[in-house]
Amino acid sequence: MLLSCSNICKQFGENILFQNLSFTLDDSERVALVGANGTGKTTLIKIITGEYLADSGEAVLQKTATLGYLPQEPNIESDKTIYDELICVRKDILDMENVLRDLEEQMNTTEGSDLEKLIERYHNVQEEFEKLDGYAYRSHVQGVINGLGFDKESNTTPISALSGGQKTRVALGKLLLLQPDLLILDEPTNHLDLDSIQWLENYLLGYKGGILLVSHDRFFLDKVVSKIVEIDSKKCRTYTGNYTDYAKKHQEILHSMIKSYENYQREVEHQKKVIEKLRQFNREKSIKRAESREKMLDKMEVVERIDDSVNTINFKLTPAKISGNDVLHVEDFSKSFDDVRLFSQVNFDIRRGEKVAIIGKNGTGKTTLLKILSQQILPDEGYAKFGANVEIGYYDQEHNTLSDHKSIFDEIHDAFPDLDNSKIRNVLASFLFTGDDVFKTIDQLSGGEKGRVSLAKLMLSSANFLLLDEPTNHLDIDSKEILENVLKEYEGTLLFVSHDRYFVDKVATRILDLTENRILNYDGNYSYYLAKKDVVENRYLGDTRGNETKKVSAAKLDWAEQKERDSKLRKLENSYKKVEKEIEKLEAEIEKIDEELALPENAYNSAKLNELSEKRSSLENSLETAMEEWEESAEKIEIFKAEYGL
Repeated sequence: MLLSCSNICKQFGENILFQNLSFTLDDSERVALVGANGTGKTTLIKIITGEYLADSGEAVLQKTATLGYLPQEPNIESDKTIYDELICVRKDILDMENVLRDLEEQMNTTEGSDLEKLIERYHNVQEEFEKLDGYAYRSHVQGVINGLGFDKESNTTPISALSGGQKTRVALGKLLLLQPDLLILDEPTNHLDLDSIQWLENYLLGYKGGILLVSHDRFFLDKVVSKIVEIDSKKCRTYTGNYTDYAKKHQEILHSMIKSYENYQREVEHQKKVIEKLRQFNREKSIKRAESREKMLDKMEVVERIDDSVNTINFKLTPAKISGNDVLHVEDFSKSFDDVRLFSQVNFDIRRGEKVAIIGKNGTGKTTLLKILSQQILPDEGYAKFGANVEIGYYDQEHNTLSDHKSIFDEIHDAFPDLDNSKIRNVLASFLFTGDDVFKTIDQLSGGEKGRVSLAKLMLSSANFLLLDEPTNHLDIDSKEILENVLKEYEGTLLFVSHDRYFVDKVATRILDLTENRILNYDGNYSYYLAKKDVVENRYLGDTRGNETKKVSAAKLDWAEQKERDSKLRKLENSYKKVEKEIEKLEAEIEKIDEELALPENAYNSAKLNELSEKRSSLENSLETAMEEWEESAEKIEIFKAEYGL
């Protein structure tokens, strides 16, 4: 057992967060903490890491285990570059590497028994270095840098020049390279684009230690975790499986508990009526029977009422009027900032009732595109034409449309002066603003609270075409699910940006992928996008761009086209086989060198050992390149066959 949490209790003032929380985390187990905002997930993590003390109970980490923690907003200050900051994480490997270099130099100038001692020490250090995977460490660091969304030019960027989100990515990278026995991550997918999130998922799936994480990204939870610990009503319950398994079991348990309470209430009411009737008879026997039933009623196990109401946003979006069928036509949009081109010749149309998601890597211009459409900035080229009766509502992830100095109440009142105080209060209550909270100024609010104010304004608007920029940011899972249902039932038209793949999958009817300065269209949800991504990108962005109008059907090919297709496939397969043979040749040569290295006559010949080691290193590099070519060849064959329906 890597971590044991036993009967942990915590409260702040009169606010009890949780009582008697208990769960365990085994070696290599991946566990998620879930629960509504404010239930104490981050507080529990801070108790486990030792930052907070529990009021009672304890969190015990295995004695020899190491712990690494990524908070939501890590404090990382350094004068180093990104690469230098990450490479220094494993100073033990770097120091050992320097020792090996020093020993190699000494062996070149030493003879006799002293040389034997140096060789013995060199072998010992080298063995330990290999155990630590030292030879692959530098490439591992570069792989983490690339995986977290930094390009090669970022290697030399100083940490001090990074944004808060970029610093969080660096902090995450340092933890992954450190490889503690228990990795604790609080919202690790914040500040990551889709490609980086997918990379992180795969990385964590292969992680050898235990993982405890908090995340509102349900797609991420489905892919990564094998156990869910839910904090609800100051208690916790453990579920085996991923998020989808948990959601199903949670509903079943909730339904069962509600039914048990209803049955208990019916039985209590029935017994009370019988007791009352027996007493009305006013006979000795009936009174004794009534008293007996009262004793039985007192001994009945009390079933507590289950609060199945969700403490989250609760609203409905209804357009004031219907727009025309053609909602938006975008033609040849282009936009650059300084020397950075975001996109060029972007074209698409949106029709009434569509729910269209814009996805893509960070920095591709998704938010910029929404700002152009909401007329906050101008495109460099191209134009947008809106259809008849289209009225736009815009949700800004940075909430720049809110006035910092205004109270929540005044923000709504000034935007909708015809509403009376009671109506404003009711609307704000739907978004969890009650009592004196409505008089807080906007600049006093958290990101999530600002988001709820913006959603309240959208609800009250007469918009029938909503432009939403990351609407699920800072929302807990329950609130996300409410928003999903609201938007699915919305009778207007949506164009939205989101990194929440689960949200996109549930809401979107079409996806626009902003990639390589252009738009790729997918007529389906996120699952459809994943299924078609490779084929579509190969067709429009890859080397085989010749057919850009439609997928070629093998059944419709004439004889000449079939011959050409078969010829192309043979070339791809021949290239694949050629690389495969090269790999076998290189592996045989490496095996031969390993045999030479093991020969007794070479054990003390430092010049020969160096020569063989250098040759082996060169062959390893060639093998790695060949393996990459082999993978690319295999992928090209797969894409080609999918393209032609083979």
